[in-house]
Amino acid sequence: MAEIKPFRALRFTDKAGDIGSLCCPPYDIISEAEREAFKAKNPYNIIGLELPGKQAEDYAAAAERQNSWIENEILSQDERDTIYIYEEDFTAYGKRYSFRGIVCRVKLYHFSENVVLPHEETLNGAKEDRFRLMTATGSNFSQIYSLYHDDGSTAKSVAANSVGALEKEFTDGDGVTHRLWTITDEKEIAEICAQFADRKLYIADGHHRYETALRYRDSVGHAGASDYVMMFLINMDNNGLVVFPTHRIVSGLENFDAAAILEGCREDFEVMPTDKGAIQGLLDKKYAEGKKAFGFYDGESAYLLTLKDTAVMEKVLPNASRALRELDVSVLHSLLLERILKIDKENMANQKNLTYTRSADEAYAAAEGEANACFILNPTRVEEIAAVSQAGEKMPQKSTYFYPKLITGLVMNKIL
Repeated sequence: MAEIKPFRALRFTDKAGDIGSLCCPPYDIISEAEREAFKAKNPYNIIGLELPGKQAEDYAAAAERQNSWIENEILSQDERDTIYIYEEDFTAYGKRYSFRGIVCRVKLYHFSENVVLPHEETLNGAKEDRFRLMTATGSNFSQIYSLYHDDGSTAKSVAANSVGALEKEFTDGDGVTHRLWTITDEKEIAEICAQFADRKLYIADGHHRYETALRYRDSVGHAGASDYVMMFLINMDNNGLVVFPTHRIVSGLENFDAAAILEGCREDFEVMPTDKGAIQGLLDKKYAEGKKAFGFYDGESAYLLTLKDTAVMEKVLPNASRALRELDVSVLHSLLLERILKIDKENMANQKNLTYTRSADEAYAAAEGEANACFILNPTRVEEIAAVSQAGEKMPQKSTYFYPKLITGLVMNKIL
């Protein structure tokens, strides 16, 4: 089963400046304006390594920058093998949450080996970008976010080893507080590593980076550190886990006809006219009832679409498990996007006719602008993610958005 091990992280030194000015979110949620803002905040911000650009010279510049920062002691590698404890403390849905897990190296396994399991499909462009950056720098700058089932042993270890002095603590611009502790005691590390010997890991966020790490390992050989990737591991039953929905924006469809789409929905969905501002409250109610429902907005009119009977999904996805068939995103993609709007899986994977956003306001604005329409979703439940992974299946891409994202820049994994 899962093999984890400590490592000697590459970390910013005090010479680089305040840690809060050096970190940033993962690459895939940063806009160009935000990228420039992080660069202006501190010239050593991790954005210079994590998101240098997408031209060949940009990847080479990131490698040169990393080497320069190491040589000038802006970055320094820890002297002892370490497992890092990382905590995020934040507000979501009007409540305060926190979660705490470990950052370590995890041995890479192909998904077919049934040790590290995915839960959703990936997008092609992102994997090529990450591979080119990893090849140039020989590093993981951000950790993959994975879940596991805990018998209580690791929770006790994490609690026992995070009562001492903090290594780092800061609050970012979104009000999320980040904390870091270190475990260097060899006995404690050995106990934690042994706890994972019978466990599987379920990727929550970072599918593109994991598949990139597999490709990188296979390109350089399986020896040493290239056979591992940096991960953040957290108990699947942690009460601090929060999943946001990812909404769908439909654009570029010729002869788009909202009335015809709604008429096509009536066979399987209850179609209820509503106001844009009422969609979220209606979705919350359907979510609590366990119903499959979506908000539909074409820039002028809004509707609530509620699936009449999940049995229809047995006909649409006859070879899929019940867990996959009855996901909200499976219903949306199969019955609406593919069957009625005629957006095929290839176009979805290449983000043609379909783009994604966590912000409902952004989705509404797109529908009121150049997009055809948007679909507003409820979040996927954590237990649904585990069920799909255990069935050896994958959800449609962008099915989940774990909030908050793990910060990039506290710890880095230098492979070569």
